Amino acid sequence: MDVRDAAGRLLANRLAVFGLIFVGVVVLGALLAPLLAPAAPETMDATARLAPPSLAHPFGTDDFGRDLLSRVLYGARISLQVGLIAIAVSTLLGLVVGLVAGYARGWVDSVVMRVMDVVMAFPSVLLALFIMAALGSSLRNVVIAVSAAYIPFFARITRGQVLTLVETPFVEASRAAGASHVRLVVRHVFPNVIPLLIVQATTNLAFAVLAESSLSYLGLGTQPPDPSWGRMLTEARPWMNKAPWLSIFPGLALMALVIGSNLLGDGLRDALDPRLRGSTRARRRRVGRLDRLAEARSSVPIVADGGKT
Repeated sequence: MDVRDAAGRLLANRLAVFGLIFVGVVVLGALLAPLLAPAAPETMDATARLAPPSLAHPFGTDDFGRDLLSRVLYGARISLQVGLIAIAVSTLLGLVVGLVAGYARGWVDSVVMRVMDVVMAFPSVLLALFIMAALGSSLRNVVIAVSAAYIPFFARITRGQVLTLVETPFVEASRAAGASHVRLVVRHVFPNVIPLLIVQATTNLAFAVLAESSLSYLGLGTQPPDPSWGRMLTEARPWMNKAPWLSIFPGLALMALVIGSNLLGDGLRDALDPRLRGSTRARRRRVGRLDRLAEARSSVPIVADGGKT
């Protein structure tokens, strides 16, 4: 995969650039929260309860007088942490499951994929709720629940790509030449599977953050006083009419991350499409050769009457 060529195609996609900006702003806000936050997210000020947005509190304050901008920034840390860890775990486990099912084939493939089909039959958030009910409420259990819900997505993608690759002539030739299973997987499977998993991981990051926010909204995720976008939306419910900013700003942050992740995922899919992997520079060289050939042909004099002048 030509990284520079893929990056050029990604940056040429305006919607993907917008998605990259949205995600970048959220990530930078989370990383720079100690520098950007006006106060600690748990600091209370009884004299500034439900204060509207102002210079002192750009996003206003909540019913405990806590600065909302600080809580949104630190909440981004928790939401991104849960989402990234959950997606990393589900990607790794899904990759292993898909490799085993696709490479072994036969009854192993049938058994493994039927289990994945059963898991996928449940909506992701509902499955996470079942797991949380069994494990209890904690941030670690949220990661476990969200990871388990998204393993089948990565497993099916990996398995489908492996089934396609094991039938290709170059894999058959490598196998006939005595290549080991590890060599076949590392040399021929990984380079073709990883771009697809990157695209799926980028898109599913948004859904993982939504799942974490949903669990926190229901009181099963982040517990007070730790800030979380879902928890902040729950705390804003009694004040929807009197202090709408309590739900507007966490909602906008969540919306920016979800939209940005989806736009970026679509852009990565186009940039990493195997049919588009040919180097732009190589295509330009081919076009240049064709142009020179056409010019050379046009410069040859036309001979008529059987070669008689």
